[in-house]
Amino acid sequence: MRNLVAGPARYTILMTRKLVLLSLLMAGFAFGQNRIFELRTYTCNEGKLEALKTRFRDHTIEIFKRHGMESIGYWIPQDPEKSKTTLIYIISHASREQATKNWREFGADPEWKKVAAESEVNGKILAKPPESVYMDAADFSQIK
Repeated sequence: MRNLVAGPARYTILMTRKLVLLSLLMAGFAFGQNRIFELRTYTCNEGKLEALKTRFRDHTIEIFKRHGMESIGYWIPQDPEKSKTTLIYIISHASREQATKNWREFGADPEWKKVAAESEVNGKILAKPPESVYMDAADFSQIK
């Protein structure tokens, strides 16, 4: 059966597809150019790592999303000394300035305040403030 769409309609469909593809490519390029990464290390009080993991799994990641913070990955060290007390993760922000804004808004989020308070009813989870390192992807990085 021959192509049923001909003439101006076919041209419009073709151009629309090209425009959508071009828009996606440009958006991806723009996002990749400005994105910064943040490596965070949390050290928990003894016996509190599961509470922290539950808080992230059930609440924090979704709240991050609402505040423009993209989760890249979460890790538990294999080192026996750290495996019971440490969570390491990487998130990304649109820019360093946006990261400052994201964290400010995250900290003021009513749901976050409620979740944080409820998760620490039986004692503080973190032994010390989180360590944070902001990073730019190297030009040869697989992730940008």
